[in-house]
Amino acid sequence: MEPPTAGISRGVGRIVGIGGKGSTSIITMGVRGPRIVLGLILSVMMAACAAFAQQPPAQSQKPLKVQVEMVHLFVTVRGKHGNIVSDLTKDNFRVFENGQEQKVAYFSREMDLPLTLGMLIDTSGSQDRLLGAEQDAAKQFLQQILTPKDLAMVITFDLDVDLLADFTSTRGILDRAIDRARINAPANPSMIAQGPFPQSSRPNGTHLYDAIYLACHDKLAGQAGRKAIIVLTDAQDYGSMDTLEQAIDSAQRSDTVVHVLLISNPWQYLYAGGYSGERVARKLTEQTGGRLIRVTSGKELDKAFKELAQELRSQYVIGYYPTNAARDGSFRKIKVETTPEKDRVLTRAGYYAPSQEWPRLGSASLE
Repeated sequence: MEPPTAGISRGVGRIVGIGGKGSTSIITMGVRGPRIVLGLILSVMMAACAAFAQQPPAQSQKPLKVQVEMVHLFVTVRGKHGNIVSDLTKDNFRVFENGQEQKVAYFSREMDLPLTLGMLIDTSGSQDRLLGAEQDAAKQFLQQILTPKDLAMVITFDLDVDLLADFTSTRGILDRAIDRARINAPANPSMIAQGPFPQSSRPNGTHLYDAIYLACHDKLAGQAGRKAIIVLTDAQDYGSMDTLEQAIDSAQRSDTVVHVLLISNPWQYLYAGGYSGERVARKLTEQTGGRLIRVTSGKELDKAFKELAQELRSQYVIGYYPTNAARDGSFRKIKVETTPEKDRVLTRAGYYAPSQEWPRLGSASLE
């Protein structure tokens, strides 16, 4: 069911004057002649320095260069029957940024870039029926997908967001973390006991948006290469401090793809204000270039993980230098087309341009 920023310290430069403003320290030699000669030499030198300082700086003949960072896209292409299309070439792709076509500067079908993965498991009461199957399938998936150069972390979310395993490539650590996942909220969040003190009337129990925000902003933003999170949830958020828009924004700013395995029974939310999880999951995946796969049983869960494993190892890498070189921090919409156009292209919906004051990526810690 149902998102800290590294500070930049700027040093302050100080010019320290020696001997006071406009003064010079002269060591005399004790003899009148040499002292006069030394005084004349120093006077000439000071006059020359003053004249040089008043001259305008020489105009550089070299053209001004503006640094433009390459934008990388990880693209999945599926045919009309849902099959992975893996035999396309550079000439089959067209890339547009804010409606303007871009020149593809880099293209590859080889997926040698390291993968940094976040496994987010919903441990609210609505997931009680399939939690055991989720744990088994997640462990099997990591065994299939992770190589020694890849990293993964495990996060659970319910009334809290808990980091059970930080980034590691050690399977044993990840497996034990997944096994520690426990249900920690009632199936119907509106039935949480209120206690003797006044509380918000809003249901509380599935902090989905907070979990995605923290995973992307606090952990994945500082990582390089391919980044993705897989969320096992019904996508029905209850009680997050962050909003859906903030969760999506954190994923886009950290270049993270969000995949959702949607495990839900809409009738379960009849007395909790209705079900909106599918709409949420669709928006999360469409805006970040991920997959939405509906799951109703353990067998379907195994199949969904196999599809994701195939997709993560069958992506194209496309890079281009934006024609818009402005470092204005604006959001740039991306569209990728293929020939033939009947293929379905999955990639992120856009990216945030770097700005003058802040770097594109930051890092912090998730406690």
